[in-house]
Amino acid sequence: MAGLAIVHGRARAGVRAPEVTVEVYMSGGLPRMSMVGLPQAAVRESKDRVRAAIRCAQYEFPPRVTTVNLAPADLPKGGGRFDLPIALGILAASDQLPQAALAGHEFMGELGLAGELRAVDGVLPAALACGEAGRVLVVPVGNGAEAALARGVDVRVARTLSEVCAHLTGQRVLPRAAADPGGRTGATGSPDLADVRGQLRARRALEIAASGGHHLLLSGSPGCGKTLLASRLPGILPEASEAEALETAAIASISGRGIDPARWRQRPFRAPHHTASAIALVGGSGEPRPGEISLAHNGVLFLDELPEWSRSVLEVLREPLESGTVTVSRAARQSEFPARFQLVAAMNPCPCGWAGDPSGRCQCSLDAVQRYRMRVSGPLLDRIDLHVDVPRMSPAELRPDAPAGEASAAVRARVEAARGRQLARAGVLNAHLDQAGTAAHCRLADGDQALLERAIDSLQLSARAMHRILRVARTIADLDGRDAIGSAHLAEALGYRGFVAQ
Repeated sequence: MAGLAIVHGRARAGVRAPEVTVEVYMSGGLPRMSMVGLPQAAVRESKDRVRAAIRCAQYEFPPRVTTVNLAPADLPKGGGRFDLPIALGILAASDQLPQAALAGHEFMGELGLAGELRAVDGVLPAALACGEAGRVLVVPVGNGAEAALARGVDVRVARTLSEVCAHLTGQRVLPRAAADPGGRTGATGSPDLADVRGQLRARRALEIAASGGHHLLLSGSPGCGKTLLASRLPGILPEASEAEALETAAIASISGRGIDPARWRQRPFRAPHHTASAIALVGGSGEPRPGEISLAHNGVLFLDELPEWSRSVLEVLREPLESGTVTVSRAARQSEFPARFQLVAAMNPCPCGWAGDPSGRCQCSLDAVQRYRMRVSGPLLDRIDLHVDVPRMSPAELRPDAPAGEASAAVRARVEAARGRQLARAGVLNAHLDQAGTAAHCRLADGDQALLERAIDSLQLSARAMHRILRVARTIADLDGRDAIGSAHLAEALGYRGFVAQ
């Protein structure tokens, strides 16, 4: 006698979790099991895991012709996430489980040979999509804390296939997934800006960058504090909103890195090595996966030793810096990932690193310095709003008893106030204003407009640079609590474009 069962699951396609219907059909004939619907190797191998898990759970694996269809047929399915729905479909199609109990549920999890449920990646996007569909999601215990981040979604956790079957037959009720009770939020745990002594101009630029979401380039001799400053930026950024944190957590979930539920509200800080490839930055591999720029979404991407990076690798940043998204294309699939990150780059001023140092130890020729700086393309530098020289600290400034810098908490309060003004005025940060928004909210007095035009001609700056100067000036005015951009605000913003003109 033929039997048919339908179970719902979720695939992984970028940051989306499209619904997959697992159809199991049983009929008479010599026992065999076939799978259709573009299953990848890990899914095809699930038949052996499912067979062993069903028998270890004290159920019968039917000696019949079993066909498993994963619909839609044109969507590739990978990983072990379909083990649990396939096993439940086989049990329901053979009348060992009530098919009506499967309605209103979605299932996800990899099965061990003894029937235990193992965690899989991409659970958070699946939980969010399951909530929109109005169903109950059943996941392994190892994914419970991550899935619980999707508030308002009924998520149940199980340790074994037997527990899921007992839940469906009414013998027990699976517990709800619980969020980590010790979760920390905001910038707690981030390094404190008080550790930075002196460097008032660089600290000021860091505060402006944090306030308006601007990109920042730090240039200075070795050991002057560039990395120290960059690592303190997350600590002065406001706490991520729940929507932002969920976006970032969803990207981490599908990347295979997993999520630390105790720190999921903290903004990411990514610092890849300069030997990283273009695929490592933008994403890719055999199937579209997020790269470093997407893992830094709503946070900070720090690129140290900028001229040491391959120029072709750096060029892939140009479009994401403008659009805030990146599209990863492969032969059979294409996925779009969010990439609204804040870039902080650091570099030495010359090959030896000591150009401009008062000690005069630099022996690099002008040609050598120029070639070194030309490793970073002009179009990429043009997209960085703030260019800051970081001088070497004197021994007196580095003494243990020297005054500490202002703490991150105090700076963060000013940053939050400035961001509040921007969001109330335009709904976005100043760095994300489009051309119309820049024209509407970054107006200058006639005299200041003439000053800006003279500076553009003198420094040979592009139209893009002009708009970025205006947005930086708008941020400086917001930090100053002013509704209009003044001459001092514009002059300070112009002072942060000197590197491009060198």
